[in-house]
Amino acid sequence: MSSVDDINEDKIEVGKPREWAAGVPGVTHAMGPAFRQMGVPRSLKALTAMNQRDGFDCMSCAWPDPEHRKTFEFCENGAKAVTWEATPITVPTEFWAENPISELLTKSEYWLGMRGRLVQPVHKPAGSEHYRPITWEDAFALIGDTLRGLDSPDEAAFYTSGRTSNEAAFLYQLFVRAFGTNNLPDCSNMCHESTSHAMAETVGIGKSTITYADFALADLIIIMGQNPGSNHPRMLTALEEAKDAGAAIVAVNPLPEAGLMRYKNPQRVRGVVGAGTVIADQYLQIRLGGDMALMQALSRRVLDAEAARPGTVLDHEFLTENCVGLEELRAHLARLDDDAVLAATGLRAAEIDELAARYLRAEKVIITWAMGITQHKKAVPTIREIINLLLLRGNIGKPGAGACPIRGHSNVQGDRTMGIWEKMPPAFLDALEREFGFDPPREQGLDSVGSIRAMRDGRVKVWIALGGNLVGAISDTAVAEAAIQKTSLSVQISTKLNRSHAVVGEQALILPTLGRTEIDLQATGPQFVSVEDTVSAVHSSTGRLKPVSDQLLSEVAIVSRLARATLERTTSIDWAGFENGYDSIRDHIAHVIPGFADFNQRIRQQEGFYLPHAPRDLRTFPTPSGKARLTVNDLEPLERPPGRLLLQTLRSHDQFNTTIYSPHDRYRGIKNGRQVIFVNPEDLAELGLISGMLVDVHSEFSDGVDRVLRRFRLVAYPSARGCAAAYFPEANVLVPLDSVAEDSNTPVSKSVLVRLEPSR
Repeated sequence: MSSVDDINEDKIEVGKPREWAAGVPGVTHAMGPAFRQMGVPRSLKALTAMNQRDGFDCMSCAWPDPEHRKTFEFCENGAKAVTWEATPITVPTEFWAENPISELLTKSEYWLGMRGRLVQPVHKPAGSEHYRPITWEDAFALIGDTLRGLDSPDEAAFYTSGRTSNEAAFLYQLFVRAFGTNNLPDCSNMCHESTSHAMAETVGIGKSTITYADFALADLIIIMGQNPGSNHPRMLTALEEAKDAGAAIVAVNPLPEAGLMRYKNPQRVRGVVGAGTVIADQYLQIRLGGDMALMQALSRRVLDAEAARPGTVLDHEFLTENCVGLEELRAHLARLDDDAVLAATGLRAAEIDELAARYLRAEKVIITWAMGITQHKKAVPTIREIINLLLLRGNIGKPGAGACPIRGHSNVQGDRTMGIWEKMPPAFLDALEREFGFDPPREQGLDSVGSIRAMRDGRVKVWIALGGNLVGAISDTAVAEAAIQKTSLSVQISTKLNRSHAVVGEQALILPTLGRTEIDLQATGPQFVSVEDTVSAVHSSTGRLKPVSDQLLSEVAIVSRLARATLERTTSIDWAGFENGYDSIRDHIAHVIPGFADFNQRIRQQEGFYLPHAPRDLRTFPTPSGKARLTVNDLEPLERPPGRLLLQTLRSHDQFNTTIYSPHDRYRGIKNGRQVIFVNPEDLAELGLISGMLVDVHSEFSDGVDRVLRRFRLVAYPSARGCAAAYFPEANVLVPLDSVAEDSNTPVSKSVLVRLEPSR
């Protein structure tokens, strides 16, 4: 077991933020931990198999793979993710007797994750403070008996992490629906649900409309609300290739991020001994929540340019044949208040004019975004406005142009394709019924926020999570933890410890599973799984390392045995056959899900395959009207009263979602600590505060509840004026459960009104 101590915030060091990303330090910070924790042979075997055609898919993000791959086709954070999962350090049996639940609750995500791999199923009985070992058979029997004893299947909810493979996800949703509920919350509810909703409304499909190759064909790439240098660093290589091909890049982000400024590619000479590549030709430090106003201002300028030079600016043929709503949009934007735009964005008119000029010069434009866009109250209309801007000049459905939401979890998009959604359409449920001979439930199930509400209110009594850390990821931490603690049984299927293992129901189980890096040996031989990346490419993933324990079961095996323990007497589905060989799962997927015909043959192709995408491939739009929709959205800027700031939550550089690899954030100059809040120096002076002092951070919402972070250290940082930032999951406590994005129900974590008070 790891001897790493927990984070000591008293030892925090604050330095200057970096102005470039990667380079030789990126290599040393990737390989050093790998060699120390896994040893050189295991590290090299794992890392050289990552993102290769015959290897495993990186679990740290959903960034696509290029056609021509390098031997070291991984980034710093990908290497950290592999080290975190493939470590040979394991949690020993005596750990559970030595660490009661009350003790685990005092530990940070970092300390919990550094204990090592989980290798034996454990059970916390009712009334006990300790987990204790349990056999697999007894664990499955306990879950099956508990589920069958519920008054209704809807009294259980089944969460899924985006690291789950297509095969495990399909099997999981099949089990849940055969059990009788659509309560299938997932991590997408908290990240790109706003994207899925807005794009389905406007272009008919809630997925990226481009491929990897389109980046190198673009004239202009606009990057909004994302930090590729830390969250998906391999994107920097694609951006560098785009710059080499002549593209301009514009970054729209409240904070200056090293990876958006300059990239030193460690696989190029100029990245090792030279200055590297300037990424952003223009950097707009927008005020939090101002992106919708910016998009409207740009579309207004495009329409004004068309009015000045009729017939030369808009793509009239595309708009006439493929779109509806142009005249309504034109009339709406004619009334746009320029002063309101400047107040909402915090930008100068000249900055917006410069970006508009870039857009008008470019024939092929990609707009790409992540959680900095999707986790606002107005996230859905903001994304509708992104689509408006693209549609006006025909920037969807042609090479080098389109909408590109960047997914975080490596297979979160694939999980949704496989049916992990609380409101799958009737066509999918009908296909399940034809294929498996049972009538799936038709009522809409619970999403992540809805599940917390239902547990809080006593309507959900069993919580089962296939991966993930909902307690760490969801908003309103105190409410979420109290809700899960009201359940009669909580179950976590995991590779390593996180806070969700310490926040438990009356009874709790931890079921340890194989990692993606590990060999998956079943009755018919070694197995592989598949994933879908952020541009809808499906490819295989094959573990190459010997499992750290022979007690581990694969996710597919766990779901199969869970279904058999719960449903054996009520279904004819061959659950055991699924576990024995995953080809049988893929055969069923091919029959149920469009685009997966001949799945077993096509997934064995060297490059895998792209799923069909009508807007991208055919310039047709599967909306009710059969055309893409230009939409009208009312601008409602966020109000910031005097003495208050708008706060966003974000990751550190050494972090993947709620997983903390180290207590450092190299690019932002933070070492040995996480309890910090970044504030513009001019705002500090205006508030009468000093960088380095300790403050209590209070969020202000209409419900009147005082949500507070105690003793956070102020860090003067060149963020947009009036804006602040703090790390999640620590800052999730500030966001009420009911503070969600319109239409998508995604927690609003990127525009939290806060006040700062000196700590006593």
